[in-house]
Amino acid sequence: MKFLRRLFYLFVFFALFAFSLNNKKDVTVHWFFGYEWTTPLVFVVLASFAAGIALGVMAMVPAWWRQRAQARRQSALPDAAPSNLAAPTVQGIRDGL
Repeated sequence: MKFLRRLFYLFVFFALFAFSLNNKKDVTVHWFFGYEWTTPLVFVVLASFAAGIALGVMAMVPAWWRQRAQARRQSALPDAAPSNLAAPTVQGIRDGL
């Protein structure tokens, strides 16, 4: 299994490497106020990918914080079961309760 995983990673690496070698041409990204950025296409793709990951992580941070706070609150509660939820007795199990 490790061999297949490493083979897959090697394939992905070579595919991305071939992609970068095939996209050496310069592209111009036009920003606001007349600013232009001229760079190889592979850098534009990598920058877009990194920006997408960063925005996705920033969008998930509030949910992560809420979940961590909720987990802390739940771990602070006592572990004792409420008295109205007592374990069923053998007689109750036989009777179908």
